[in-house]
Amino acid sequence: MRFIKLDRPEKALHLCRLADEHFLAGTRSLVVIDDENRAVTLDRFMWVWDKCSFLPHALDNGTVECLDEPVVISTEEHNSNQAQVLIMGTTCMDDGFMAQFDLIYDFAETYDERLAEEARTRFRRYRSLGYNPTMV
Repeated sequence: MRFIKLDRPEKALHLCRLADEHFLAGTRSLVVIDDENRAVTLDRFMWVWDKCSFLPHALDNGTVECLDEPVVISTEEHNSNQAQVLIMGTTCMDDGFMAQFDLIYDFAETYDERLAEEARTRFRRYRSLGYNPTMV
């Protein structure tokens, strides 16, 4: 498990970078977002975030089959593409869901004290669950 420190509110950019990095490495990833509006916004951003990159992905809104997609965006804790990497755009709470992944990313949003404290709480929770989170 890796925590990425964000000094500025640029989470969408980091979500895209991580998804792209794992796509290029041949690893499937799942990006979990907290609501449908933000998921649609991220879906659109993934098409244009880097003009030199192509990041094939799908928004799992229940109307599209995502089994073969290398990157899936979802608002549900459901691994529809059998991803090995979980990128948390929002906090995932189901321990059984999180255990499905080889690598998990979370974010420490240090630019906001409330969000930073929430990240510290999650960091401690992950440790209590047996994960070894590292800050990158």
